[in-house]
Amino acid sequence: MSDRKIVHVIGTGTIGEPLIGLLSAKREQLGIDEVTFHKRTPLYTDRSKVFGLFSRGAKLAVDADRRADFKDMEMEPAFTAEDALERASVVIDCTPAGNENKEKRYLDFVSTTKGFIAQGSESGFGKPYARGINDAALKPGEDKFLQVVSCNTHNMAAVLDTFVHRIHGPESLESARFLCMRRANDVSQDAAFIPSPESGEHKDEKFGTHHARDVHRLYDTLGMEPNNIFSSAVKLNTQYMHLIWFDVRLNQPTSREQLLETIQQNDRLAVTYKQSMSQVFSFGRDHGHYGRILNQAVFCLPTLAVAREGHEIVGTCFTPQDGNSLLSSVAGALWFLFPNDYDDRIQALREFFFHEV
Repeated sequence: MSDRKIVHVIGTGTIGEPLIGLLSAKREQLGIDEVTFHKRTPLYTDRSKVFGLFSRGAKLAVDADRRADFKDMEMEPAFTAEDALERASVVIDCTPAGNENKEKRYLDFVSTTKGFIAQGSESGFGKPYARGINDAALKPGEDKFLQVVSCNTHNMAAVLDTFVHRIHGPESLESARFLCMRRANDVSQDAAFIPSPESGEHKDEKFGTHHARDVHRLYDTLGMEPNNIFSSAVKLNTQYMHLIWFDVRLNQPTSREQLLETIQQNDRLAVTYKQSMSQVFSFGRDHGHYGRILNQAVFCLPTLAVAREGHEIVGTCFTPQDGNSLLSSVAGALWFLFPNDYDDRIQALREFFFHEV
């Protein structure tokens, strides 16, 4: 590995492509020298995507035995996959095979690479991470593998951070219930769409679905154990975005005014008076990066209510489709590269944070 700051992204799917584009577009402001990306399969249908990433300055890496196939389709590789890994300062895996790649490939480079990042589906890859939630748990020189938690985990963690930890502290939480209303698939995908809403199973006796369990694991990195949290999930026949209903109960009273003030003080959060998922999604399409805003959560103000004499907070919040995961992926990469001032550098992305949607 050279002294150059090189970020290598594996995969060009719903997270990989916008992440490569974001890193490339803001490369100089972030302090990154070069962005490379690995694509496994040469496809004519993906050629326009690859050309778009080329135009932003990203460089392609492919498996050695596929190099000729990519060249035949006029997608000129700059590196082989192995060469790109050897050159990389940070590797961000955006595939559903992060844990497999770690065992087969990444461990061979652990002494020469500053760090590796995988996405939310890859539980066990490394320390769970969400920007602004558990940055204090990151340990320079010790943490080499990070798992950026899922977009819904970001949202639920932001609810607890905002309405519990920032007001009365973590000890004020009595219980929290979440219903994740999930989109069926991304607008870029044809497979896995469903014709009608579909209920999810409660496979975890303690937490319900993996969403609450993942929030617990995230906060456990800080020595917190929000045990009395429970989540359910429903998949909706929409491609727009996720929506979370929450019911947070406290042992101390609060007010709606206090909640609004706390939300406004956190630049990772946005509010909206829109109650339509399509309208919130449309705002991201018109004003975001690759259609995505980078806020962790968008609180729907008309639904925010305080009950039981201030002890119960109920409402809904929209989950920006992959946007919060993109932000944490960039933040994690910058932490590996610049552990002392990564938070200052990430302010280069502020144009994609919104106070109101």
